[in-house]
Amino acid sequence: MTPAALSPYHQQLSEFRLAYSKAGSIVSIVLVLMGLGLDYTLYAESFSTLAPARFLVAGLTLVILWMLHSPIGLRWVRPLTLVWLALPQIMIAWMIWVTNGVDSIYFVGLHLALYATGIILPIAFLESLTFGLFTYALYALACYFHPEGLKDFSQFAGISLFILFSATISSFCTYFNERGRFNMFALQRQVSEKNESLKQINDTLAEVKGQLLQREKMAAIGTLSAGLLHELNNPVNYSLMAINMGLTSPATEADTMLKESLVDAREGMQRIQNIVSDLKTFAYQKPGQDGLRLFLLENAVRSGLRLAGHELKGIEVNVDLPQDSHVMGDEPAIIGVLINLFSNAAHAITAAQRETPRIDIRVASRDKRLCVSVRDNGMGIAPENMERVFEPFFTTRDVGAGLGLGLSVSYGIVQRHGGTLAVESEAGHWTEFTFDLPRP
Repeated sequence: MTPAALSPYHQQLSEFRLAYSKAGSIVSIVLVLMGLGLDYTLYAESFSTLAPARFLVAGLTLVILWMLHSPIGLRWVRPLTLVWLALPQIMIAWMIWVTNGVDSIYFVGLHLALYATGIILPIAFLESLTFGLFTYALYALACYFHPEGLKDFSQFAGISLFILFSATISSFCTYFNERGRFNMFALQRQVSEKNESLKQINDTLAEVKGQLLQREKMAAIGTLSAGLLHELNNPVNYSLMAINMGLTSPATEADTMLKESLVDAREGMQRIQNIVSDLKTFAYQKPGQDGLRLFLLENAVRSGLRLAGHELKGIEVNVDLPQDSHVMGDEPAIIGVLINLFSNAAHAITAAQRETPRIDIRVASRDKRLCVSVRDNGMGIAPENMERVFEPFFTTRDVGAGLGLGLSVSYGIVQRHGGTLAVESEAGHWTEFTFDLPRP
């Protein structure tokens, strides 16, 4: 089984086993070679026979260590671990056969390997039990085939019981260690899920906070605008009436310069009147059913362009609209989305310092919805920021230049209309935002 196919628990367990198996194999090599001193002390006459066996086992274990460090190590960690565990046991059983059989002191090495396996190494219960029975079988065969055979059966029986006791204790230690590892993993999994849940809650709270801040800001703007627009509208109307009366005067007809001045003044007042009208549409958002009503998207686009006109100075804006641009929705909110998209496009173009700054606005009908596209030839969006564009409080502007709420709130507005605000970009070249609205 490949690591990708493992469950999270078994993946973590395999990595855990791999780390311990590497460390354990190194310790095994060291202990096997240290046993040369024991051989020389206790069985000097057989040292020339025993030493090569130790070097052979150490070499084979070193090969297995190299395999554990290779790409196949994680995949084959369990059989490789059992192989290097079995090598010293086979060596010790052979030494028992070569030396004194039942009377050989090497049986102690079998006990040490069993205890170390059960207490330290993360192998499974059945593997530990099998390893214990395998160890006892090696000991029994070594004693049985020794030239002197089972000459002291009582000693053989006593040592056999000790080996079986060690194998039993090792297996139970392995069992409880395995349960402890599983419970620890389950606890880690629960903590991880809780952390992920808390992260999602924090993200949601941040988004709600951003929307509340934006709504509070817009409500304050609306309240302030209500009085200002009323006060602006009256003098504008008086001025237009006066200009129109002045244009009907015979003296104006006789004075070409005066007539041109009055015509220019009337155009300026009419422009102010249009801006006041746009601000009224944007500021007065009525609750209830009025939030979803029929309006011309064309008018919303024009209003958004006029209200963002200061930031769009010097930028070529191309608008492609269908003949019928009726949609259902919250007109003031959609105007707010458009202003935000126009403003962001203007900032991106200014940062790019293009020779021919350009914004293309296209509206097309698709599947009973109108799709709006706002494309600029600005700096584009870096690939690492694409997934964070609609996050609340995320901004690449300088500190104080923005809160990073505009696109997040716009995303929520479009989503409320049953659509999706999406973005495509090529870093350093262009950015395009698209959203769709329902047709009546």
